[in-house]
Amino acid sequence: MDQNYHKDHLACHNCEKKLIACRYILKDEHPHCIPCYQQLFASNCEECTKPIGPDFKDLSYKERHWHEFCFKCSECQKSLVDQPFAPKNEKIFCSDCHDNIFAARCDGCNDPFRGGMKKFEYKGKQWHEQCFTCTVCNQAISNKSFIPRDEKVICVPCYEENFAQRCTKCSNVINKGGVTYKNTPFHKDCFTCTNCSKLLSGEKFTSKDEKPYCADCYGELFAKRCCQCTKPITGIGGTKFISFEERHWHSECFNCAKCNGSMVGRGFLMNGDSILCPECGRS
Repeated sequence: MDQNYHKDHLACHNCEKKLIACRYILKDEHPHCIPCYQQLFASNCEECTKPIGPDFKDLSYKERHWHEFCFKCSECQKSLVDQPFAPKNEKIFCSDCHDNIFAARCDGCNDPFRGGMKKFEYKGKQWHEQCFTCTVCNQAISNKSFIPRDEKVICVPCYEENFAQRCTKCSNVINKGGVTYKNTPFHKDCFTCTNCSKLLSGEKFTSKDEKPYCADCYGELFAKRCCQCTKPITGIGGTKFISFEERHWHSECFNCAKCNGSMVGRGFLMNGDSILCPECGRS
């Protein structure tokens, strides 16, 4: 200690035992005999409760101490020296025992999730990466998109192949822009007029023999024509019309041939193909 003592003066700082030819330990620049050092300064082992003297390695973790031979798994008693371990409930466990006893378990295979494993969660359940699979093809979904169906998960290709709606016209899967007509699905771009192929989405249309037609084509092909203006009477959009003896008029065209007064809701006379109000008829 770079200091000089008489033989009788080199003694334990605590009990004054002479230290000549004896082992001693320095603490705060003062010599201590082995028993005094263990009593005053040595930590007690968490496992056996005995002091960890200078002849043993002191393994510590979060202010807790163990003899080297006492530092072992509380479950399997395997030595944890230089091994990964985990604390739980004031005890220490090897990584295998900790995972088997405390780790969350996969809802697919029931094995525990170990450190570093990816965990996939959905609706309160959790899976290993290799266990989170499509219900149909059993392939791992991993980070790919999936679609839920009846509490099951299905990858997009399997869903499109087995469950997705298909367009009545082109038979391809409808994944966006769908239109339903009479409980029949179509792509928006496939829902067109039977005659002119005009897109009908957002347009006024009607049907004939279960086939859709735009207003123009339906009027040209199937509608009755007004005796006055000769244009089609389609009825689309709430158009009103009058019929008499196989003859038809738009309500706005049903006027007296002479005075042009509206005859809607009034009595009228026929003069050949013309209609007349009673006053003009009498004159």
